[in-house]
Amino acid sequence: MIVVTAPTGNIGRQVVANLLARDTPVRVVVRDPDRLAGPVRERAEIVVGSHADPDVVAKAFDGADAVFWLVPPDRQAPDVRRAFLDFTRPAARAFAEAETLRVVGVSALGRGTAPAADAGLVTASLEMDDLIAASGVAYRALALPSFMDNVLRQVAVIRDQGRYYGPSEPGRKMPTCATRDIAAVAAGLLLDDTWSGVDQRSVLGPEDLSMLDEVRIMSEVLGRPIEYVRTPLDAFKAQFLAAGASESTAQAMADMARAKDEGLDAGVARTAETAGPTTFRAWCEEVLKPAVQS
Repeated sequence: MIVVTAPTGNIGRQVVANLLARDTPVRVVVRDPDRLAGPVRERAEIVVGSHADPDVVAKAFDGADAVFWLVPPDRQAPDVRRAFLDFTRPAARAFAEAETLRVVGVSALGRGTAPAADAGLVTASLEMDDLIAASGVAYRALALPSFMDNVLRQVAVIRDQGRYYGPSEPGRKMPTCATRDIAAVAAGLLLDDTWSGVDQRSVLGPEDLSMLDEVRIMSEVLGRPIEYVRTPLDAFKAQFLAAGASESTAQAMADMARAKDEGLDAGVARTAETAGPTTFRAWCEEVLKPAVQS
C-alpha cells in the first residue's frame, strides 16, 4: 500500500495516476474527496482530513509500505518556516514508529549551496527534510528547481500582453523541470522497495535555460513574440502581498528568488539520472500552447 498526500495538487494527482496505471494499491489523504477524479475515488482508499492531523496520519500510514509527502502551500502562513515544520511534525512522529516505511518528499535544490541568509521556501523545505530524516525513516528528498508548470500562472498575460514577468536576471541560466517528470521519479521511488537510508534525488530538466532562452522558445512555439520583463524584488514581493499572501510568505518568495539568482540551484550535476526527459520546448508545445489557445 502506498499513501499519497496532496493527491489533488499538480504533482500529487500525477503520482496517483502513475501508481494506479500500474495497478498499485493506493491510499490518499484528502480534505475534500469531491476534488478527486472519478477513477481515483473508485479505485483508491480515501482517508478524509489533513495530513497535519496526528489521528489522520496514524490512520493513513497504518499498514503502508511507502508515503509520498508534500506540504501544501499556505500563503497566509504567519511564519513560513514554522508552518513547514509544524505541519510535518505529526507525520515525523508517525514515521519514527514505522520501522519499514519508505518516504519520498517534495523538497528543493539548495543543500550545500543555500546562502547563510534565508533562502525562503528552500530553507523551510531543507529544514523539513532534516526533521523527517531525524525520525529514522528511509527518506528520499526530491531536490527540485523551479517548475516549468509555473509558467501557466501567467497564461493570460502571455496571451493578452505578449509578456512574461519574473524576478530573475534575464541571462542567468538555471535548471527547470516539468511536474510530470517529478511525478514519474516519485512513483518509481515509491514502487522500489530496495532502497534505504536518507538521501536526495534531484530532478532537473535536460538543459539550463535563462529567462531570455525561455521567452525565445515560447515565441517560437506560440508563433508570436513574447517579451521577458524583469520584476524588481520589492515589486515581486508586493505582488504577493497584493494577492493576499502574508508578509512571511511574500518575503520567503522574494528571498528564494534572490538566492536562485545567486546560484542556489547550481549545486547538482546533470547526469543521466538527474536529467528529466521533458525539454522546455516540448513542454511549451504540449502544455503551454494549448493553454494559451484555449
